[in-house]
Amino acid sequence: MAVSSPVRLAQADLESIIARALDEARARGARQAEAAVSQDTGLSVGVRLGEVETLEHQRDRSMGITVYFGHRKGSASTADFSLEAVRATVAKACSIARFTAEDACSGLADAALMTRAPMDLDLAHPWNVSADRAIEIAKSCEAAGLGFDARINNSEGASLATHQGLHVYGNTHGFIGGYPTTSHSLSCVVLAGTGEDMQRDYWYSTSRDWRDLEPAEQIGRESARRTIARLNPRKLSTRRAPVIFVPEIARGLIGHFVAAIRGSSQYRQSSFLLNAAGEQVFPPGFSIAERPHIRKAMGSAPFDDEGVATHDRELIADGVLTGYILSSYSARKLGLETTGNAGGAHNLLVAANLAGGMDAMLAKLGTGLMVTELMGQGVNAVTGDYSRGAAGFWVENGTPQYPVAEVTIAGNLRDMLKGIAAVGDDIDARGGTRVGSILLEEMTIAGE
Repeated sequence: MAVSSPVRLAQADLESIIARALDEARARGARQAEAAVSQDTGLSVGVRLGEVETLEHQRDRSMGITVYFGHRKGSASTADFSLEAVRATVAKACSIARFTAEDACSGLADAALMTRAPMDLDLAHPWNVSADRAIEIAKSCEAAGLGFDARINNSEGASLATHQGLHVYGNTHGFIGGYPTTSHSLSCVVLAGTGEDMQRDYWYSTSRDWRDLEPAEQIGRESARRTIARLNPRKLSTRRAPVIFVPEIARGLIGHFVAAIRGSSQYRQSSFLLNAAGEQVFPPGFSIAERPHIRKAMGSAPFDDEGVATHDRELIADGVLTGYILSSYSARKLGLETTGNAGGAHNLLVAANLAGGMDAMLAKLGTGLMVTELMGQGVNAVTGDYSRGAAGFWVENGTPQYPVAEVTIAGNLRDMLKGIAAVGDDIDARGGTRVGSILLEEMTIAGE
């Protein structure tokens, strides 16, 4: 097998490369070792005002090896899959390990936790789209946006991307496994207005299966509709009021919570939810579930980055935090057991508690701010202090009255999470966190 060839390799080829690397590590005296091999190919195109701006073909591959000598760890990587390069990479990792400090928490995940029969989650749907056809789709997406309304007068372009990857992992417990994945996306950004009242907005679709993408023209029109709705924004006077985060913004709020309960944030004591397991973090009735095995989902995985079997769990039950998001290393640092989350969480589902979509959420809001865009990075992960620039719509009696810009919303994440009054059923399923719009009881809105 000529593994140095640039052609796309089969999973069996990648498994044999890992086996060679692990054999070499054992031969050099490593107590434990783990290796991961990946190859990725892709096509990305970008058009602006009907002209091609970018066209990129991607072909990447790499092998990484980590060896353990007692509690000393060394890692090295290469993009060359030849036998000589694999041997040299393992030798480099072994050399590094001899100079690193001992860490009692290092090492492979426990052998008993390895997945035995990885399930097929239907994550690979290659799209053999030509560059010409991809450009044509992106152009039709942008054209639909530009033609939506005479006030749409410029564009930041439309982009189409398609990627497929094959990732295989193995370790000296005897585990070796991998699976192919694909991801496809199409997006559009258009502008409207003149002078200081230039407004922009966007829309996008992403999926494992290219056949599940929203139609190109629909994406273009939605980006234009959102842009037009933002024209002639007003400022607000400083006040406290209820706030709705639309689903794509609500995902970020849940993301801050997830970052706070990662094992690394806990053992480094850099979390506003330090030692919060067992505490009431959200309101009673609120729940977040992890579901790693949803077919075709963007966050699905049969096993984590250490070969540990993924499993369903209730992360938040009736508002209470049941545990953290742990790899084997962070679990050992905390005196706990890995949760199968080396590499992150897999499909977090935030349960809705209000039916009727955005209309029902606006009715429950009554009078307040609907946030559709956030700007800046004013979030302190340690204290939970939250202050970000925002834009959206002022709502009265459940009806949006006018667009709002140049305001800042502020609060503390602990209070914000506990102050969630409702979660809508307008679920955004485009990423690894599936959540609807979120209504917060009150935030400070800083304006004029």
